Amino acid sequence: MRKEEKSQLIDTLTVQLQKYNTVYITDISDLNVEVTSKLRRLCFKRDVKLIVVKNTLLRKAMERTDKDFSGLYGALKGATSVMLSEENSGPAKLIKEFRKTSAKPILKGAYVEEMSFVGDQNLDMLVSIKSKNELIADIILALKSPANNVISALQSGGHIISGVLKTLSER
Repeated sequence: MRKEEKSQLIDTLTVQLQKYNTVYITDISDLNVEVTSKLRRLCFKRDVKLIVVKNTLLRKAMERTDKDFSGLYGALKGATSVMLSEENSGPAKLIKEFRKTSAKPILKGAYVEEMSFVGDQNLDMLVSIKSKNELIADIILALKSPANNVISALQSGGHIISGVLKTLSER
């Protein structure tokens, strides 16, 4: 690969890393063509971008962004592929599901919402991470619940008072 091609690839990777808040570094080496094709199709269906990269080029692209990927530099060894997604737990769920039929992909590291996670042992935790919209929905639901209780109590109390008044007026 010529120097101009490398530079262009680094620029493209830098743009992709800037665009996505969720970056998973995985190892999909030793997968045959058929299994790799299944993984790529699944990634496409789930809006996860899968890119096979060289570690040195990926590191240079990471260094050019304004994000702090330094926690992942240690994971850049051996064969590396990158999964990019808008959803925080999307790639983790995809990896977990795909591992039911295959031993790989192996999670080497992840960068999710400005936090770095290194190692495959973090996969279960990453699966359970909620997205920003899910957290906002949980907060709204928590705030809405007491208001609903007050409204229902007032409405039920109103029926009791009107029932008492009706009974008294009939006597």
